[in-house]
Amino acid sequence: MSEILHPPQGSPDAEASRQRDSDRTDEVLVALRRVIRAVDLHSRALVRSHGLTAPQALVLKAIVAADELPVGAVAQRVNLSHATITDIVNRLERRGLVIRTRSETDRRRVLVRATPEASETLRRAPPLLQDAFAARFAKLADWEQTLLLASLQRIAALMDAERLEAAPVLAAGSVEEAAESPAGTDGGGTDPGST
Repeated sequence: MSEILHPPQGSPDAEASRQRDSDRTDEVLVALRRVIRAVDLHSRALVRSHGLTAPQALVLKAIVAADELPVGAVAQRVNLSHATITDIVNRLERRGLVIRTRSETDRRRVLVRATPEASETLRRAPPLLQDAFAARFAKLADWEQTLLLASLQRIAALMDAERLEAAPVLAAGSVEEAAESPAGTDGGGTDPGST
């Protein structure tokens, strides 16, 4: 019975089993590479066309939607650290896309407000890759969403990546690196055709 479950080494069945495992591994790696490339290409296109990184666009979108927010509230809405949001807001402010003002009711509170140029920039910008993903993911049945989540969590564990800090932002490189990318550059990262 054990020979049926585990063919002897060197047998044609064992070789076929190894080949199937190798083919599946390759298919998983190709699928992962496609996801990485899609994120990288979208990130580069957004920077080239609008001078924004995905994290910057996400933060700007949250500020425009709320009219004005304290930095801490922006951090909560987009699920990024306060320090990262502060860096992003600083960069957006230097570009004239947001302004900081003191609250009328509590002068200790600093609010961030989008400028008219910010609204126009967002209007012209393509939708964020994660927005399209979220819309499609929401249409899946609950069991399929759960299956995908479990599979991706397992892949992260197989790559020893389950403990890495990650924000819910699809951007090339780390969110901090993407937030710091200067306007007019490709945002760094790897060549989308490499590896």
